[in-house]
Amino acid sequence: VQLVQSGGGLVQPGESLTLSCTTSDFSLDLYGIGWFRPAPGKQREVILCSSSSTNSDGKVYYADSMKGRFTISRDDIKNTVYLHMNKVEPEDTAVYYCATRTFRCPRTIADANEYEFWGQGTQVTVSR
Repeated sequence: VQLVQSGGGLVQPGESLTLSCTTSDFSLDLYGIGWFRPAPGKQREVILCSSSSTNSDGKVYYADSMKGRFTISRDDIKNTVYLHMNKVEPEDTAVYYCATRTFRCPRTIADANEYEFWGQGTQVTVSR
């Protein structure tokens, strides 16, 4: 199974950026999708998680510290999930990962062990 990520790059503070996560191995609409990035003291910190609307309630759960600037969307026809980053800050510089979990987000969305498959990561650099 391979999740393929794209969309990273260099952006200036205050700009927006969209990251993509796709696969040809299964339908992403059947899975919960989480987005993560590394954080000090943690291997990876969760940004948000979106449960499947096909097999679950389609709700989006946010890490408290991430509410407001990050959103998620899905294009089931393209079998792609997007992380929309708005008003990026230098502190958002990181490698971002998408991950899947069968049907719905875990009760503890931050528990990376609950996710089954991971993308390869895409670098986002926020700098003038």
